[in-house]
Amino acid sequence: MRNNFVAYNATMSLRLIKYALNRNHAEPRFFNTPDALRDTYDVVIIGGGGHGLACAYHLAAEHGIRRIAVIEKGYLGGGNTGRNTTIVRSNYLTPEGVLFYQRSVELFQQLASTLDLNLFYSTRGHFTLAHSEATLRTMRWRAEVNKHYGVDSELVTAEDVKKACPQIDLSCGGNHPILGALFHAPGAIVRHDAVAWGYARRASQLGVEIFQNTEVTGIETSGGRVVAVNTTRGRIATEKVVSAVAGSTPTLLKMVGLKSPVDILPLQACVTEPMKAWLDTIIVSGTLHVYVSQTARGELVMGAAVDPAELHSTRSSLEFVTSLADQMLDLFPFLAGVKIVRQWAGMADMTPDFAPVMGITEVGGFYLDAGWGTWGFKATPVCGETMAFTVAHNTNHRLIESFGMERFHRLAMLGEKGAAAVGH
Repeated sequence: MRNNFVAYNATMSLRLIKYALNRNHAEPRFFNTPDALRDTYDVVIIGGGGHGLACAYHLAAEHGIRRIAVIEKGYLGGGNTGRNTTIVRSNYLTPEGVLFYQRSVELFQQLASTLDLNLFYSTRGHFTLAHSEATLRTMRWRAEVNKHYGVDSELVTAEDVKKACPQIDLSCGGNHPILGALFHAPGAIVRHDAVAWGYARRASQLGVEIFQNTEVTGIETSGGRVVAVNTTRGRIATEKVVSAVAGSTPTLLKMVGLKSPVDILPLQACVTEPMKAWLDTIIVSGTLHVYVSQTARGELVMGAAVDPAELHSTRSSLEFVTSLADQMLDLFPFLAGVKIVRQWAGMADMTPDFAPVMGITEVGGFYLDAGWGTWGFKATPVCGETMAFTVAHNTNHRLIESFGMERFHRLAMLGEKGAAAVGH
């Protein structure tokens, strides 16, 4: 952890020196916004979060498609990309989930070089705590599935958890004692805003045009295919549209006449005041509905499960923060005097089987990237790669073949809930 602080301070110092010696005190803009939309684009991507920007980058870099408009109704990364808790992992339960997220981890590990930007990617190790024999069996199951597909996960004892995190109370206040955990060594954290802006910069350098504060007001179809997108800046003729709007997915699907398979539930998080580095790993408890990691600045980033009722809102609540604090103090009683300085919420797009819905749809030229619930940020690189392939070839990438919307009609659910019972 101390190495992270040293690296952060050294980077900031070097940048300050660079500015001090630069007469103009200026660096190139991260991306350029044209004055107006073109009349037509090869692809329109709706949603300027990590997924939409990553898709734009991969389309331009790998498939040579560069007449692309990214449309964002707010600011880049202002949705769920900037509202998550930045955890990266691949210790899922289903084969489809494990393979998909393992590819994402691989891409994340080289992403700083790809984007030529320091993302503060920090491998910490990820403990998913087990508080009962039933949960312990599920952890063993997940560990075996992970190992089968080459993912570094193993079942460990409560003593192993204590050794990695001496400050933890294994008795959890006597209410839910820790019996063991699933340890996932590649578990990491990364700066979420840097990921979004890094993809935006590289996509812009390749010719992608990015428009913020631009809202989609309608999508035109003809003969079962997309033909145009209407926005507050004007109409765009296009034959391919990618929807990557998370909590706004039902609204966009209604525009093209598709029934939404997702429910929208608020997901809240918060951070504490900075403190001396002490938490070197990531701690998650599905039983307590909490997860926590510590940033390079010393803040504790904490979250819980989604709110119990559907609500299209990013409103945060006192109930969330008081409940979370109560559970956190069971794990770490010494935090009683630490102040929470900021809390927020995002809109989690939840599918019935807790797995994403991606790829081609019944409407020609309309491609969907949704259903991420509480685990969409960690899929950012692989979503960009697989959705770009799907758009370029009009056929689902092999890693997302099982994530199609038609599975709900066939009742072919994936059952990823066992690895995503708490938002993280």
